[in-house]
Amino acid sequence: MVRTRIEVQEQTQVGDALVRGLVRTQLGLALRLALVVVTVVVALVLLNSAVPDLAALTVFGIRLNWLILAGVLYPLLYGVGRLYVRLAEQGERDFVRVVDSEP
Repeated sequence: MVRTRIEVQEQTQVGDALVRGLVRTQLGLALRLALVVVTVVVALVLLNSAVPDLAALTVFGIRLNWLILAGVLYPLLYGVGRLYVRLAEQGERDFVRVVDSEP
């Protein structure tokens, strides 16, 4: 019986298909999360363009648009980064589980 791990190590057609599936999964994840980030950034830019008075407002001596960046954008980037790492590792664990299973 040929194990799937050997298929991947020897880069057979089955192993190549498994690796391509892993890469495709991680690429899809990265693109979806990048779309979320780009959507939020564009929304913030459009909000700032649509309401130019927001740039003039200050809270505790700090302009509101900087507070929005600090309170929305940076936590979003951090959260998306953590989510990507967690989901990518989960995908890799699933890949290893498939590779280690008997065909």
